[in-house]
Amino acid sequence: MKAHTEGNRPLNVALLALPEVTGSTLHSMFDLFASAGRDWAYLTEGCQKEGAAKPYIVARDKAPVAAFNGVTITPHYALDDCPRPDILCVSDFFIPPWESCAGRFEPEVAWIKRCYEAGTAVASACSGALLFAEAGILDDQDATTHWGFSEAMAKMYPRIRVHAGRTLVVSGNDQRIFMSGGGTSFQDLALFLIARFIGVGAAVEVAKVYLLDWHDAGTLAYAGLVTAKQASDAQIAKCQEWLADNYKQGTPVATMVEMSGLPERSFNRRFSRATGQSPMDYVQSLRLEEAKQILETTDLSIEAVAHEVGYEDSSSFSRLFRRKTGITPAQYRKRFASLRQALQG
Repeated sequence: MKAHTEGNRPLNVALLALPEVTGSTLHSMFDLFASAGRDWAYLTEGCQKEGAAKPYIVARDKAPVAAFNGVTITPHYALDDCPRPDILCVSDFFIPPWESCAGRFEPEVAWIKRCYEAGTAVASACSGALLFAEAGILDDQDATTHWGFSEAMAKMYPRIRVHAGRTLVVSGNDQRIFMSGGGTSFQDLALFLIARFIGVGAAVEVAKVYLLDWHDAGTLAYAGLVTAKQASDAQIAKCQEWLADNYKQGTPVATMVEMSGLPERSFNRRFSRATGQSPMDYVQSLRLEEAKQILETTDLSIEAVAHEVGYEDSSSFSRLFRRKTGITPAQYRKRFASLRQALQG
């Protein structure tokens, strides 16, 4: 679906620069939008054309913005004087996953809400979805964000249906909210927006110019399954330490219950409260993380990998692996073992 702009002008694409924004994401999205309808013709025909989109960077005011890692970003416009955007993009910014951003970006959140209510399409990359959540436009909607933020976002904003493994989610009024997961999935987001609002051909050309691949496997394969949350509950912390070396044994949960001296129901409740996972989910996460390492670094058969991490039935292991990561053990090995080998030279 192409956008219809007045006088067939280039599409206005506003990119919001927040303090601690990731400069690479912001500027990369800028370049991808600027390329649409322009660079392919230059490379293949040697002719210069006006781009089909006009990206510009917007911030709370026109003062330079300190991005994460120390890069300085100079906005083109302030919130109150920028051209009305056809698309508003919120890039990712650095914030600890369990830290609330409530009250930190009130002018930006209010601007996002005004633009959306006025008919603008809004798009977020990674943690940028948190500002949509703060604006209230994701209530009762499907959403995605970086896998590291998914659990916290779902708990802080219980009215939002968060899909942790999705590379891209489209939702909202007239399907005008677009969200991508973490890492380089912002590339998928930019290509999707170019395809929808400018044309599929333009998106394919941009992908060819920048050598971009679509992340069709989703994001769960890249996720760490074990949270970094160390229990402050001393009894549970002791069980976590023991489990790190003993998760392969046949009945680790029963052993931890016995170690804790607690009734099983009390132990399960305290473990879940302390770690964010049930005891069995935590055990499975440890096993699957170890399985990932074995798949990446050895040629062991899938059956042998399953046995190495504590599963007697390799088919059950494979089903669990696919449910947790979105791909099979063999697909995971193909994707990440080759990557590791290439990086090791």
